[in-house]
Amino acid sequence: MFENFKVYETTIAGRPFSLETGKMAGLANAAFMARYGDTSVLCTVTASSKPREGVDFFPLSVDFEEKMYAVGRIPGSFQRREGKASEKAILSSRCIDRPIRPLFPKDMRNDCSVVATVMSVDPDCSPEITAAIGVSAAIAVSDIPWDGPIASTSVGLIDGEIIINPTLEQRAQTELNLTVSSTADLVAMIEAGGNEIPDDLMFDCIMAGHEVNKEIVKFINGIVAEIGKEKFTFESSDPDPEIMAEIEDFCIEDVKKALDTDDKNVRDAALLPIYDAVHAKFDERFEGNEAKLDEIMYLVQKHVVRAWLKDEGKRVDGRGIDDIRPLNAQIDLLPRVHGSGMFTRGQTQVLSIATLAPVSEAQKLDGLDEEVSKRYIHHYNFPSYSVGETKPSRGPGRREIGHGALAERALLPVIPSVEEFPYAIRVVSEVLSSNGSTSQGSICGSTLALMAAGVPIKAPVAGISCGLITGDEGVYGDFMTMVDIQGLEDFYGDMDFKVAGTHKGITAIQMDLKVHGLTPEIIKEAFAKTNKARKYILDDVMLKCIPEYRKELSPYAPKMLTTVISPDKIGDVIGKQGKVIQSIQEQCECTINIEEDGHVFVAGLDLEKAQAAIDIVNLIANDPEIGAVYSGKVTRLMTFGAFVEIAPGKEGLVHISKLDVKRVEKVEDVVAVGDQVIVKVTEIDDQGRINLSRRDALVEVNGAVVEDDGEDEAPRKSGNRDRRGFKKRDR
Repeated sequence: MFENFKVYETTIAGRPFSLETGKMAGLANAAFMARYGDTSVLCTVTASSKPREGVDFFPLSVDFEEKMYAVGRIPGSFQRREGKASEKAILSSRCIDRPIRPLFPKDMRNDCSVVATVMSVDPDCSPEITAAIGVSAAIAVSDIPWDGPIASTSVGLIDGEIIINPTLEQRAQTELNLTVSSTADLVAMIEAGGNEIPDDLMFDCIMAGHEVNKEIVKFINGIVAEIGKEKFTFESSDPDPEIMAEIEDFCIEDVKKALDTDDKNVRDAALLPIYDAVHAKFDERFEGNEAKLDEIMYLVQKHVVRAWLKDEGKRVDGRGIDDIRPLNAQIDLLPRVHGSGMFTRGQTQVLSIATLAPVSEAQKLDGLDEEVSKRYIHHYNFPSYSVGETKPSRGPGRREIGHGALAERALLPVIPSVEEFPYAIRVVSEVLSSNGSTSQGSICGSTLALMAAGVPIKAPVAGISCGLITGDEGVYGDFMTMVDIQGLEDFYGDMDFKVAGTHKGITAIQMDLKVHGLTPEIIKEAFAKTNKARKYILDDVMLKCIPEYRKELSPYAPKMLTTVISPDKIGDVIGKQGKVIQSIQEQCECTINIEEDGHVFVAGLDLEKAQAAIDIVNLIANDPEIGAVYSGKVTRLMTFGAFVEIAPGKEGLVHISKLDVKRVEKVEDVVAVGDQVIVKVTEIDDQGRINLSRRDALVEVNGAVVEDDGEDEAPRKSGNRDRRGFKKRDR
C-alpha cells in the first residue's frame, strides 16, 4: 500500500535520528515524520499553485503545534482540548520561520504553509530541533522553490564543556541555551539565553553548532538527490526594469531629501506628496494594479538608504556608523506601582513597570516540557500609537510574544533565586514610541524598573542591536555593519543582530536576517560592536540614573518572608479543614503559601505582622524555645493559674505566682479569657508540657520591677498536687 515509503537514518549527538516519507500526509507538497529518539514530529509543507490577487508580500505561515497526547496528558483547559498556541509553541514557530524565510525567492507571492505537529516527546530529544530539521527536509524535497536546506542544533555549556543537543538532565545544569540554524556554509539564525557568557566563548559555541549543522545538511542533501521534486515555476513579482528606472529617475532626488532626517514623523510627512506625484504620473501605466507603484517606491527608498550606508557611510540621522542615538534613563515615573523605569533611545521609548507578588502567583504552564511554572514573567506591548497608526488593540501577536520572551531571557540570569528573594516578579514593557530596537529598549527599561523596585538583581543588563548591509557579492563580498539601527536601517537592511548582557557577558541573543546567513567574520564584528555599545549604555546612562538596586521595597509592595519547616509538620500548620492557617492569615493580615517540600512563604503589607505569622508557623512546627518571649491568648482560668495559647496547638500554664510582678490573690484579678498577653517559656518537661511566666516576660520586655512582699512564692508542687497544680486524683 505504501510503495513510496522510505526511511532515512543518521545519528545526531549519539542519538538516532530518522526521516520517514511516503506513508502520511500524501496530499501535502511534501511531508516527513521526523524522529529523534522517541520524539516524533510530523512536518508538512504546502503551497498554492498561484498567488492570491493583490498580495504584495510572500505569505508564509509556520505553525508549531503542541499535542498534549505527546506527553500523555489531557489539556488543562475547560474544553479539555488544545486551544490557541502556547507562548512556547509560538516561540518555536519563530525559531523555524526565521532561518527558512530568507531562503524563499523574494519575488514569489504564492501562499506557503509549514506545519510541524508534535506527536510524541522524548524529554532528552528536543521536539523543536526535530521539527526544524524535519521542516527543512520537507521543503527541500518538495516542488516549492527554495535555496535550502538548513539544519538546527541546540548547544549547551556545562563546566566549560560544549554540549550538543543536551539531554533533560544536562539542560537542568547548562549555563547556556543556544539554538543555531545553518545552511551548508552560513549561520542563518541564532537564538540564545546564557548566564553572562563571554563573547569569545559564545562565538565558539555558535561555531560548534554550525559544524554539526553542516553534517545534517549533507544528510538532507542526500535525500534530496534521491527523491527531490523539480521546483515549480512562478510568476515573478519584480517590476519591469525599464519602468523601475523611469520611476526612480522621476523621484529619487525628492526621496533623498525626504529621507534625510532623524525624525520619523517629518520623514513620513515629506514622503506623502512624493507618493501622490508618482501615482498621478504613472497610475495609467498600472491600471488595475496601482499598488505595484507602492512596491516600487519601497525599492527606491531601499536603494537610497543602502547606497548611503554602503557607499558613503552615511546614516539618515547624521550619526557615525558606530554612534548611538541620544539616550535617557528615568525611574519612578508612576507613584503607586512597585517599580518603574523609562528608557529612551532617539525616538524609541519604552516604559517598563515591575510588580512583586507572592510566589503562589507564579505563572502555571501547560506545555510539552518539564517546566510547569515560572516566577519571572516579562510581557511586551506594542500599541499602534507607538508608530503613529490608528489600529485597535487586539492583544499580543507573535511579534509581541517573541520580544517579551527575548527580554525575559535576557534578564532571567540576573534574577535572584526564590531563596534570596521570595517573590513572583512580573515586568510589563509598554512601547510608547518606536523607531527601531524596541526589544532592546525594553531590556534596558526593565532593568531600571527592577532596580527601582528593590529587586536584588545580580547585575544590570543592557541591550543593543547591530545592522548589516551587503553588496552585490552578498556576505562573502564587501559588507558593512552599524550599531544601534533605527527603523529605516532595520527595514531596508539585511540584519538585526540583537545582543543583551551585563559587563561580564551575554545573557541573550536574537538574530533576524534577510540574507541567507552570516560568515564567522560578520558574527565576530557584531559581537565586538554590541559589546562596546552595551557597556557604554550601562556605565554612562543606566547606572548614572540608579547606581544600585534599592535596599527597601515600595510601601505598596507586599513584604515577603520565608521559612522552612519539616514536611510532616505541614498538616499541623494547615490544620483541620484549613482552620489553623486561615486563623493565622486573619490574625496577621497576610497570605501564607506552603510548598510540598516545607518552604513557607508569607506575604503582607505590614512587615511586623508578616514576621509574626512566620513566628507562629515556626512555633507550630517546632518546640518553643526555653527563654523565648511569645504573645499568646488566655484560653482557660484555673484557681492555680491561667492557660495561654502561644500558637495553635501550643498551650502552656502560667502559674498564679508567675502572673504578675506583684503578689496575685486571684487569677481573675489579672487576666480574663481572651486576653492577649506576653509570656516567657521557662520550662518544657519530659512530657512536652510548657510552663510559662508572664512576670518574667514583663521584666524582660517592659523593664518591670518585681515587688518584694516578704513572702516566698507559691510552691510548684505540694503533697496532693502535681507540678502543674492539678490535684493528683483529678489527673
